[in-house]
Amino acid sequence: MIRVVLPTHLRRLARLDGEVSLAVEGQITQGAILDALETRYPMLRGTIRDQITHQRRPYVRFFACQEDLSHESPDAPLPDAVASGAEPFQVVGAIAGG
Repeated sequence: MIRVVLPTHLRRLARLDGEVSLAVEGQITQGAILDALETRYPMLRGTIRDQITHQRRPYVRFFACQEDLSHESPDAPLPDAVASGAEPFQVVGAIAGG
């Protein structure tokens, strides 16, 4: 099972209390995790990535194993610790300002 941590506003939208556990088929990638997440929680479609292009939304970041994976390919394999469920895949809402 893959563990996914969502920011508060997305947990509230999906009516979740904590992290999500997902069964993901095949290779564990950002795209595969987001596909499984949006299938299980359709209300999240379009909030994390564009529904047509599947590009990450601005001000949304992805982290795993204390690394920023936001600019990695959505088809790149994630670290083994994420694939085994030892570490979560984190979706973080970035903050901008000046």
